[in-house]
Amino acid sequence: MSRPRKPKGRPVSGWLILDKPFDFGSTEAVAKIKWLFKAQKAGHAGTLDPLASGMLPIALGDATKTVPYVMDGRKIYEFTVTWGEERTTDDLEGEVTRSSEKRPAADAIQAILGDYTGVIQQIPPQFSAIKIAGERAYDLAREGEAVEIPSREVEIHRLTLIGCPDENTAAFEVECGKGTYVRALARDFGRQLGCFGHISALRRTFVAPFGEDDMVPLADLTALEEIADEAERLAALDAFLIDTGEALSSLPQIVINDDQAHRLRMGNPIILRGRDAPVSADEAYATARGKLVAIGEIAGGEFRPKRVFGG
Repeated sequence: MSRPRKPKGRPVSGWLILDKPFDFGSTEAVAKIKWLFKAQKAGHAGTLDPLASGMLPIALGDATKTVPYVMDGRKIYEFTVTWGEERTTDDLEGEVTRSSEKRPAADAIQAILGDYTGVIQQIPPQFSAIKIAGERAYDLAREGEAVEIPSREVEIHRLTLIGCPDENTAAFEVECGKGTYVRALARDFGRQLGCFGHISALRRTFVAPFGEDDMVPLADLTALEEIADEAERLAALDAFLIDTGEALSSLPQIVINDDQAHRLRMGNPIILRGRDAPVSADEAYATARGKLVAIGEIAGGEFRPKRVFGG
């Protein structure tokens, strides 16, 4: 019987909040970070289009178990819409499908923003990762197939017109929930205003719970490749990592001792004592010495682990 393969790379864990450069794919970015950190595992919390820049949270090692909690978080984007052309991809990458000489005034733009605030119905772009009959919409679109994508409910918490640099463009900021396509907003603005439009600049500045101060430019990381000593280089890279537990800040936290941490890591529940102990929670997380130990539920005076993390 053959022995199981030993995973390649280091068992390093944590979140790297990358400031993804323009014209660099999310998958490409994850591969680059995994290689730089020599990590065994890596994944990202929400694709950012190649023509977009900004925040791409990348999980290494055990942090990949917390990706869903970041995927579900609120996001903030700054974006520019160019009027006069609708494109196949709803951004600069696509071919022009419709055009108009009409240009909207700032007050006309402002007047429609309320229609896109709150819980709204949105049809994702033809070039999107939505699955249609088991295939990605963008694969079908590249083959020239026009597909009917059903609308879905998304939530826009805040939508602000920042300004109109000239008659052809308008700049916005949006705070939105999971699954919102900013490219679809630009498309729908243009249609409602009768002038058509597409995204000409897009930057993500926030993915809850991470903020702009957490972002690390790719150039700052690649500059460390010049350090010849591997241990020194990896230590310098690791200094940019955020603790895995930071991704769970929206959940109740239980602080435990070392003995309780050992029990949880063995898959056993622990009894919660004390006046301030929470009575129940569908999801919570436990930490010991400031490090994430487990995600689980609180019920019947116990913390019951569902996912455990290494020491």
